Amino acid sequence: MTANRLDIVLINPSSRTQVYQSLGTDLAAVENPVWAGLMATFCRQRGLSVEIIDAEAECLSASEVADRVAYLKPVLAAVVAYGHQPSASTQIMTAVGRACSAVKVTAPDQPVLLLGGHVAALPERTLREEEADFVAAGEGLHTLVSLVDALKSPAPDLSAVPGLWYRDNGRPRSGPQATLLTRLDAEMPGVAWDLLPMSRYRAHNWHCLGGHERQPYAAIYTTLGCPYQCSFCCIQAPFKNGEVGEPGEKQPPNSYRFWSVDHVLAQIDTLVEKYGVRNIKIADEMFVLNKRHVVGICDGIIARGYDLNIWAYTRVDTIKDGMLDKLKAAGFNWLAVGIEAGADRVRTDVDKAFSQEQVYGIVRQIQSAGISVIGNYIFGLPEDDHATMRATLDLALDLKCEFANFYSAMAYPGSPLYALALRRGVPLPQRWTGYSQHSRDCLPLPTRYLPAREVLKFRDAAFLKHYTDPGYLQLIENRFGTKSVEDIRRMTAHRLERDLLTGALDVPPTLLPADNAVSAPAPEVLQLTRR
Repeated sequence: MTANRLDIVLINPSSRTQVYQSLGTDLAAVENPVWAGLMATFCRQRGLSVEIIDAEAECLSASEVADRVAYLKPVLAAVVAYGHQPSASTQIMTAVGRACSAVKVTAPDQPVLLLGGHVAALPERTLREEEADFVAAGEGLHTLVSLVDALKSPAPDLSAVPGLWYRDNGRPRSGPQATLLTRLDAEMPGVAWDLLPMSRYRAHNWHCLGGHERQPYAAIYTTLGCPYQCSFCCIQAPFKNGEVGEPGEKQPPNSYRFWSVDHVLAQIDTLVEKYGVRNIKIADEMFVLNKRHVVGICDGIIARGYDLNIWAYTRVDTIKDGMLDKLKAAGFNWLAVGIEAGADRVRTDVDKAFSQEQVYGIVRQIQSAGISVIGNYIFGLPEDDHATMRATLDLALDLKCEFANFYSAMAYPGSPLYALALRRGVPLPQRWTGYSQHSRDCLPLPTRYLPAREVLKFRDAAFLKHYTDPGYLQLIENRFGTKSVEDIRRMTAHRLERDLLTGALDVPPTLLPADNAVSAPAPEVLQLTRR
């Protein structure tokens, strides 16, 4: 082993076609791999040499990734399973597995580690199923560095590597638990932008409605983790292993962490001044939460006079007085709001206990501040039936958010719904791409009253109903101009192919039993009419 050998290659696999079908060609964002960039910085802080292969941005096949890894000959190749949002980690696992297999075929002796949200949720299963040498539970940061150190040793002691899963005579073993980072500013001060192909990233189509150029573009974190425990979300999977707190405590104290305002602003300075970035996504699972943090970042951007086009996530119940005007002045032109459902009992069942009046009130407040709203809706939550799903669609049509995401409920590994589905024996996707909202083999959860096929059928019909609604298209024309209406129409021209709806995916109509047995409502005919 030479003294100058590269320590780590971090791989972001290419999955756009499998995950988005034709939508991935020019509508979906091409997003910088935030986690891979943060991991690179963490490793550099500890003296390791790092390269990143962003196969998604560079449109590299698995074999091309393997060829590049074979050329670089790192001590460790790490394939990172993180996507645009927490749930995307599972849906890209097919691409992760292909990249891993290709590396092992091309360079059989190359040590390969898998890490990321899905991997943290199912570490032992991942080690059993994938052709990787190692798997990381938790965040994976301490695992990366310690594993490289161990592999450089003449007699590696894998049992001492925190968070590591490995094989011992063919049997899965795990090392000690890895703790979460507690000093983000010092230990991981931002993304290693210089290792990324910055000219290749582009914003979502809706992010730039109104004629904004979609490139350059970048996504950053200002916090890690989430203080909420929604049953359909898997955000906690990478963080739960290192949480500190009493067993059963609802939210241990260190799983939701902040970068300081100064460090966030330094990242934005680099993006604006070095790379000319104007379009920015704040990738935090919940950005609009801590008023001091949010307002501090906004004040810093305003003082700099940057002309930015930013979007971020919020909740209906986290926006506080004085935030919206600051956000708009700083360039936050879009806020994504988790509305989820149109029926109170459906939202309450998944720990989203806010009222319909709150939904209308906060959406109108955001819009009155000049900020566009992305309404996020989920069809097929456990308490959904045809009537409640229609109520969700009716709510979306009436609210007229400037954009809307329509999801089918999924049992993402790491979420409480996944554990419930396993307990109940509910059919789950046979391939990881089946967890993608837009894939051919998409397989959502059944509800307590409806099979998965009905949920997906309703979701796809609701998407078309919403985006061809004359009132919505008039809103877009008034807000963004006629070209944006044409953009929306081009989007709806892409029809997703669904194996579940054509019979190519044979799934028994198993319903999700209620924990407390209730009578199911009478079957109803699917009608997408407003009441």
